[in-house]
Amino acid sequence: MKNGFNPQKYIDEQSKFILERVNNYDKLYLEFGGKLIGDKHAKRVLPGFDEDAKIKLLQKLKDKAEIIICVYAGDIERNKVRGDFGITYDMDVLRLIDDLRIYGLGVNSVVITRYNNQPATTVFINKLERRNIKVYTHVAIEGYPADVDAIVSERGYGINPYIPTTKPIVVVTAPGPGSGKLATCLNQLYHEYNHGKSAGYSKFETFPVWNVPLKHPLNIAYEAATVDLKDVNMIDSFHFEEYNQISVNYNRDLEMFPVVKRIIEKITGKESVYQSPTDMGVNRVGFGITDDAVVVEASKQEIIRRYFTTACEFKKGLVDEEVLTRMKVIMEEVDLKQDDRVPVIPAREYAVKLKSFKEVSSAIAFELLDGTIITGKGSDLMDCCAAAILNAIKYLAGIADEIYLLSPLILNTIQDLKEKTLGN
Repeated sequence: MKNGFNPQKYIDEQSKFILERVNNYDKLYLEFGGKLIGDKHAKRVLPGFDEDAKIKLLQKLKDKAEIIICVYAGDIERNKVRGDFGITYDMDVLRLIDDLRIYGLGVNSVVITRYNNQPATTVFINKLERRNIKVYTHVAIEGYPADVDAIVSERGYGINPYIPTTKPIVVVTAPGPGSGKLATCLNQLYHEYNHGKSAGYSKFETFPVWNVPLKHPLNIAYEAATVDLKDVNMIDSFHFEEYNQISVNYNRDLEMFPVVKRIIEKITGKESVYQSPTDMGVNRVGFGITDDAVVVEASKQEIIRRYFTTACEFKKGLVDEEVLTRMKVIMEEVDLKQDDRVPVIPAREYAVKLKSFKEVSSAIAFELLDGTIITGKGSDLMDCCAAAILNAIKYLAGIADEIYLLSPLILNTIQDLKEKTLGN
């Protein structure tokens, strides 16, 4: 696939913009939305994007930045699982700390938000502390986020502890949404001003892309990715009113902006420098796009992929019909059909062929870079995905189909272990 994005230009532009923003303050609290490491959605919709771009950006800024990780106590208590990795949020925090250390980035601390002495969360806190990781607990603030006077007071932010930091940029990240990143940033802002320091808040969220049209497939692909959260892209009305410029944001940020602005003004005692949610952001990903046509096509393919994922989750009972209906509306909005994804028809034809041979098994098809379609079928020995990957290796290496890449003796031994010994 042809690249449509310049990752180095993006990292250079992004780091420069963040440093310009931090120059206005003694300290900048930077809320990192999305995935810090392994942003596969961005890689799929922006061909050429480095899925680890954010962590490499932080590595470039490591002399000026430190990291706070937030996790909501309720997510630990109910063993919430991160969908892409299939691991619980508490384990993902540990994984994230290890990954950051590999990149030479230090973690200041972990903040447990809305903590109420939940038993499983207390065990997790003990685990972190015994690994010499600092842990702070924040309780839920009564009246948050509507009662600004109560929030910005000793009985609001004042009841949660101050987290000492030493570097000018403090990145606040989390395993997933709803972890309390914004509240943690604003809590720190309150304490910084009480300590006589000038601190600022900004948000780093890759999607939606503010300087790409509202109905561009790149931004619609974000709606497809968050279809279960009911996120909706919208024109930033605050930005348009202030600057007469069209900018894209999403519903939750637009809904929260007036409250966040009032909280910041209450903390600082002066008018906010931000007149819109777009002003608060530091995202420069749009400036890394080098070929819009490539990005459009990649985004359309991602929307179709998300449709199939949602349809599959609906059949498994993981999402309700409203989510599937919304996904269908997104497909229609971009005028897409299921078979606009090239491997769809070959996969279905292969499944029909298998049924005609009385073989009831799963079937898969995928497209290689040269346009070749590779198929695979499920069997007692392996699933269809594994079979297709082996078939692709044979094709690329020029190996005849009848030649085994893996000896049946080895595969049968592994299968016996899994079925007879492990009971899988």
